[in-house]
Amino acid sequence: MFKGSMVAIITPFKKKAKEVDEDKLKSLVEFQVKNKTSVIVPCGTTGESATLSMEEHERVIDIVIASAKGRVKVMAGTGSNNTSEAVELTRHAKTAGADAALIITPYYNKPTQEGVYQHFKALSDEVDMPLVVYNIASRTGVNITADTMKRLAGLKNVIGVKEASGDLNQMSEIRSLCGKGFDLISGDDSLTLPILSIGGCGVISVVANIIPKDVSDMVKAFAQGDIEGARALHYKMLPIIKSMFIETNPVPVKTAMSMMGMIESGLRLPMCEMSKVNKDKLWSALKNYGLV
Repeated sequence: MFKGSMVAIITPFKKKAKEVDEDKLKSLVEFQVKNKTSVIVPCGTTGESATLSMEEHERVIDIVIASAKGRVKVMAGTGSNNTSEAVELTRHAKTAGADAALIITPYYNKPTQEGVYQHFKALSDEVDMPLVVYNIASRTGVNITADTMKRLAGLKNVIGVKEASGDLNQMSEIRSLCGKGFDLISGDDSLTLPILSIGGCGVISVVANIIPKDVSDMVKAFAQGDIEGARALHYKMLPIIKSMFIETNPVPVKTAMSMMGMIESGLRLPMCEMSKVNKDKLWSALKNYGLV
């Protein structure tokens, strides 16, 4: 159902991160559309959803959908560690016109595998729209196993997973157990090509915030059977991808976008400014790529 380069779009701020820069957000959506991104994903980890108020969260989703104007799909981040809050956010996304919702595993609570299943079952029962599971144990403290993913794939509205476990063995098992109709989406830019090779359909990308065309071209090249072309783009992008994670996401990507003149510098605590050493490394990576 979803494929290609899907950007985990940042949330731009202004006035020392006190408010969302709505005009800049609209321009970033336009930038992604022009560079052939297939799906825009607002209010994910990269969109600093954890520091957005409920009102801001819903407003960002509204702006992205309105700006996309049906030219690209929108998969709204609507997860929470509170199931009822996740239901509320997901209902809003559906009403606003999102094509799907991306739901992170409940964090901090550390639910059992049964608790994970019941969380997603409640969402599937309450909101009739496509749901994509977001599995990232490094952020949530809980890994969704392949067996649990098979159960989730049996729910009427769960259509895929953004897999950021880093475990290709697990991802291969998910692909085998859940079938070809279940979207296996890369959640790690550096693993997109390997995941495509085991049956993945695309990536929800951080680095596509700054190099959307290259990410899109790599996924398309692989889909068209141009493995060498996809591999060449993978290795071209790898240094800049690595630079996006020298500190906690989204600090490097937002810093990079500020360096490139795309946005004002602005992060909400507890995210803070990068160290000078890492800023220098990031600048060097951007310069080597021809972005500054």
